[in-house]
Amino acid sequence: MRRLATALPVLFVLLVGSFLLLEAASGDAVDSYVARSGSMDAEQIARLRQEWGLDQGPAYRFKAYASALARGDLGWSTAFERPVASVILERLPVTLMLMGVATALAFFLGSLLGVVAGADPGSFRDRFLSTSSLALYAVPGFWLGLVLIVIFAVDLRWLPIGGIESVASGKTGLARVADIGAHLILPVASLAMVYLALYLRLMRDRMSEIWRDPFVNALKARGLSRGRIVWRHVARNAVLPVVTMLGLQAAAMLGGSVVVESVFAIPGFGRLAAEAVARRDTPLLLGVILCSAITVIIVNLLVDLAYGKLDPRLRVGR
Repeated sequence: MRRLATALPVLFVLLVGSFLLLEAASGDAVDSYVARSGSMDAEQIARLRQEWGLDQGPAYRFKAYASALARGDLGWSTAFERPVASVILERLPVTLMLMGVATALAFFLGSLLGVVAGADPGSFRDRFLSTSSLALYAVPGFWLGLVLIVIFAVDLRWLPIGGIESVASGKTGLARVADIGAHLILPVASLAMVYLALYLRLMRDRMSEIWRDPFVNALKARGLSRGRIVWRHVARNAVLPVVTMLGLQAAAMLGGSVVVESVFAIPGFGRLAAEAVARRDTPLLLGVILCSAITVIIVNLLVDLAYGKLDPRLRVGR
């Protein structure tokens, strides 16, 4: 409850800062609209600016936006000519699905490979996995996505080249689920691989440190098998900082979805943010920022709760 209470001023400061940054930029939504539609006379431009409320000062417009937001109204998107809430609700589920699958894959597979590498520090598999993860971490996500498209979509033609599902396929039920799953393989892989390498390195390094702790020697002296020591004691203690990193990487994963969705032409939340910036749609961009911040706050809250379950010493009041 304290975390949720502190989130409110954070969101307010974030909205104010974002609004001021957008105001500091040159041009507005009308200028972007005129550039796309062609020539308009001064009278039409003035009428359009008045219709969209851009003829008022920044303080008045922010006060009007904050008042509407307090009533649950995110405003009107000038780029899509629809309410901001409907545009976000249309795009957000796609990105949450992409982020959720990519995060789960990166966390569980990276942690598992980190345990495999850290179970025997200095061995061949440890050096191989550590070197491979370092090389993978250095690869930009958009470049990896393009390489995967060329190999699996263009040359081998095993997977779709982009989109979230086949256009006008008419598929329903399990057939549609399978179609969406096939479209998600390449973007999920390109988004998850970089973070997988991060979790692998973090898990491996933490396990190497724990092997030198005195309690590990005590477990060996008691005659416990190496496998039990690795999985029940060393890995369980090593996973704590990995879980912490999971919450910290939520914002980075959300930001990475902008590039991945652009590369794979996925109509998601990240691509919507890029479109809002390009069209100078202030209400839409503020709605995107607000929903992104709420998503990151919720993820970090869940991570804190999970951390307390994994380490009873951190529970409140103990």
